[in-house]
Amino acid sequence: MTNKILSDRIEELTTAAILGAMTLITFANVIARYVFDSGILWALEVTVFLFGWLVLLGAAYAVKTRSHLGVDVLTNGFAPGTRRVVALVAAAVCIFYAFLLFKGAWDYWANFANLPATEGRWFPLGFETDFREKGWYETEDTPMPEFFGIRPLDWLQDVFNAGERYEKIPRLVPYFILPLATGLLLIRFVMAGIAIWRGRMDGLIASHEAEEAVEEAAEKLKDC
Repeated sequence: MTNKILSDRIEELTTAAILGAMTLITFANVIARYVFDSGILWALEVTVFLFGWLVLLGAAYAVKTRSHLGVDVLTNGFAPGTRRVVALVAAAVCIFYAFLLFKGAWDYWANFANLPATEGRWFPLGFETDFREKGWYETEDTPMPEFFGIRPLDWLQDVFNAGERYEKIPRLVPYFILPLATGLLLIRFVMAGIAIWRGRMDGLIASHEAEEAVEEAAEKLKDC
């Protein structure tokens, strides 16, 4: 049971950690700039990467928790059977869209990891047979992390850069969020579609329980 609860909260903990890291880095950079008349060179780039991770992971998590907003005025007037059909159509469209996102994300990231992208504009028709490996591409400002003289990511240079030392983090690391998050988004939409098919869910968007929770929170704020 404990493992299940932990697995259910992985995305919550990850997004909270990313948000906390963004806050700390930005705060430290402000202090360095206005107090010590200096700055953290890599702060902006890392913050941008973390924000991208936060948004993309958050999109998949919102599907899981049915937190995406939508307009259900029309569908609420349908009979239960019709509403279920409409929800299944919506799920199918979302699955197709997430599939396209995943393909595009893989194709963008793959060469940075010395892997072949897929061929075909809309659907993968196979993998590239000839491509330019880009594992040596580094980020602009973010250095390889080093703690007490130990660089924990040095193994990347043996795998992706023919043993040559990275001075900065290779782009394949921050860009990995693209196939990871879009793949997770695709899985979440498939799971939601199955739940609708089996009658465990009636739609993809935020339920009225969420609206009631917002109203309840607003009332508590008024009382304060």
